[in-house]
Formats: sequence, C-alpha cells, structure tokens
Amino acid sequence: MYLEFKASQSVRLSVETPTASLQHYLRQPQRLVYALTDPTRVEFLGSDRFRLKMRPLNFLMVSLQPTVDLAVHANSDGSLQLRSLGCEIRGVDYINRRFHLALEGYLSPQATANGTDLIGLADLQVGVDIPPPLDLTPRPILEATGNGLLKSVLLTIKQRLSQQLVADYQRWLTEVETHGSGDWLTPVPVSSS
Repeated sequence: MYLEFKASQSVRLSVETPTASLQHYLRQPQRLVYALTDPTRVEFLGSDRFRLKMRPLNFLMVSLQPTVDLAVHANSDGSLQLRSLGCEIRGVDYINRRFHLALEGYLSPQATANGTDLIGLADLQVGVDIPPPLDLTPRPILEATGNGLLKSVLLTIKQRLSQQLVADYQRWLTEVETHGSGDWLTPVPVSSS
C-alpha cells in the first residue's frame, strides 16, 4: 500500500534589528543549517549543499533514520530557499527503495516599524510503500500517524529556528561589532539543545 503524507509549517519571528544586517547574515546559508540541527549531524557537501543525518523517527513499529541532502540557496535580497535533493533511509532497505521525501521552504526578512520579521514556510511531503505487516493497519490510522510525524518534525525545526537561529544571529552581530566586517562567511556551529 503506497501512502503520501504531508505537512506544512509557517514561522514569523520578530527580531529587533535593521533589515540590512539580517540580510547579510542570511546570505550565509551554512549558518541556518548549523542553527537548525545538531552540527555533528551535518556534512558539508560543497557550495550550498548539505547532508543531514536526522534523529531516528518511530513510525508505528518501525524506527527510521533518514539522511537528507539539502540545497540552501541565499538570494541577493537576503532571503533563503531550501529544498531537498535526495533522501536515504538507512537500516531499512525495503523502505529505502520505496521512499520519497520532498522538502521545500523559504525564510525571508521583512522590515517592520520595530525592526525585522523573519517570515518562513516549509512544506514536507513523504511517499512510502508501507511494508508488511504494517500494510494491514487501517489506512486512516497510517495516514494520521504519518501526517502527525511530519508535523512534529516541522514543529521541531520551527522551535530550533526560533531559539537557535536568533541566538546565532546575535553571536554573529557581536562578532561583526568586535572584529569589524571580517569574514562574514565563516560558519559557526551552534550548540545543540
């Protein structure tokens, strides 16, 4: 039985800073990647490409550990676009051969009266051929479980974005103020929480 699961998550963060500063920060896609995930789970593939080894996810009786290749592109207006390039499910060959993941998202700074808002949206879609004996589970239960799992993944990303990205941005501002313009493109992995 082949099923598709979908989830979307929007985010709006207020940052008390000029839009231009935030745009410079966001032109460094690696900082976003390191802020959104545990740096020990990230492999830099070159240019704007990264491989993320996600934490194991439990879907009914199966534990899955996706490894996702991402492209994170910084636009000249300071916005970021993110999309998945590929995915591998390690350890469960049956599912790996019958699994498709698509992730697309954006994050864009928008000037406000009090500073800048970061506005973003992420869409996550997974298609999988459900293996036996899980295919005996009623379809509504599978769909509810799968959609709920994707929502929880995106909610975790939103929470990390709200906490870690803003904290890393503040660190970056301090570095720029302390050392001048310096090398703004040096990634600084943030601690996981």
